[in-house]
Amino acid sequence: MEAKDHKKHQKKLSGPKAVRKKNKKQQEQGVEEEKDERRRNPKAFAVQSVVRMARNFHRTQDLKAKKHHIPLVDRTPLEPPPIVVVVVGPPRVGKSTVIRCLIKNFTQQKLSEICGPVTIVSGKKRRLTFIECGNDINTMIDLAKVADLVLMLIDASFGFEMETFEFLNICQVHGFPRIMGVLTHLDSFKNNKQLRKTKKRLKHRFWTEVYQGAKLFYLSGMVHGEYQKQEVRNLGRFISVMKFRPLVWQTSHPYVLADRMEDLTDPEAMRVDPKCDRTVCLYGYLRGSYLKNRSQVHIPGVGDFAVADVSFLPDPCPLPGEQKKRALNEKERLLYAPMSGVGGVVYDKDAVYIDLGGSHANQQQEEPRPTTELVQSLIGTHATLDAKMAASKVSLFSGTAAMTPAEVEDAGDNTSPSESRVFDPQTQRERRRAVFADEDEEEDESEGDSEGEEEEEEE
Repeated sequence: MEAKDHKKHQKKLSGPKAVRKKNKKQQEQGVEEEKDERRRNPKAFAVQSVVRMARNFHRTQDLKAKKHHIPLVDRTPLEPPPIVVVVVGPPRVGKSTVIRCLIKNFTQQKLSEICGPVTIVSGKKRRLTFIECGNDINTMIDLAKVADLVLMLIDASFGFEMETFEFLNICQVHGFPRIMGVLTHLDSFKNNKQLRKTKKRLKHRFWTEVYQGAKLFYLSGMVHGEYQKQEVRNLGRFISVMKFRPLVWQTSHPYVLADRMEDLTDPEAMRVDPKCDRTVCLYGYLRGSYLKNRSQVHIPGVGDFAVADVSFLPDPCPLPGEQKKRALNEKERLLYAPMSGVGGVVYDKDAVYIDLGGSHANQQQEEPRPTTELVQSLIGTHATLDAKMAASKVSLFSGTAAMTPAEVEDAGDNTSPSESRVFDPQTQRERRRAVFADEDEEEDESEGDSEGEEEEEEE
């Protein structure tokens, strides 16, 4: 057999083992150990910025603290249900306006009236359900249990109100959802210095109540009854990319936020006994854990009931199927709000209803413009212009009888009134009086009568 040449072992030139060997060899030879860069020039490795060092220290501690959290099981399915966004605030603070602007930002559609939950497709993998929280303690308690994100509206011209703190205290019971503050009515400040002070004061107070660094948005002013597009776009961007941590109470309880309700009771039974037992069908997305059939459920404000049947229906607001493209097209920007009368497809257990609308379906949602009003008035006419002119009447001055076109033609001999400028001493200005021919004749007759009386008196 031929002898094979084996590779020689290569000594390590770097690494901790090579450094130890090098130091040991230098100690045996009596050579002093070389100082590294940190020892040779300690000032170069000193703290250059205290703020940057503190920021790095806090970041390191945050990363260590995240490892100590108990890992939570995320039970959301592959196609998660829409994220519940609750808009909270005192009355007249702009809750409905914010929801309308966000819906228009995502779907390019305008809702005239918001009633109940509104579900939209905000991205390729995310849907949002907006719901407005009324100024009622029971509504706050019910929505605080199911909210994933809370938009807390604050009137900057007035400051914080008690409704804000009541909702924050309720949220602490069932698990604190993500909260974002929105300052409105900023256009009421005329002084920029006062505006900056108010923003700073409200921001620090908001951080104290929620947590340090909580996001606070500013809606500066309104244009044509809507907030500025760029500010609404920034708010919608933050909502669409926000990450959520699963809450223990929500993941351990099955719950349904109903977006549609149908009364299936026999009409004859309701006519005989208006207080008879009703059979109600509720539609909505199931969230949390699994819901068993024929189980006991609680409907807020109504009571506890037994479920007769639970069935699976097709998704009325599905996510787009193709995931390769970057943005959604117009057909995929869906909007589903049955209580508000919006939503083309409605699913039942044994039927599918498609609302085609018609040519006039979108006219109620469009903004009334002068050009639109003119076109609509021309389209809705039932008589010609000649017929309208023949039936019209004209009254030149208030208090006078209206004249028909025939009367105007008969009175064509009458000349138009002449202008007479008269100085009014009370108002100290010159006024333009309209003088008619019959009034001139009456004045001449009155002057002639007065002259005849004077002649008689002289005789």
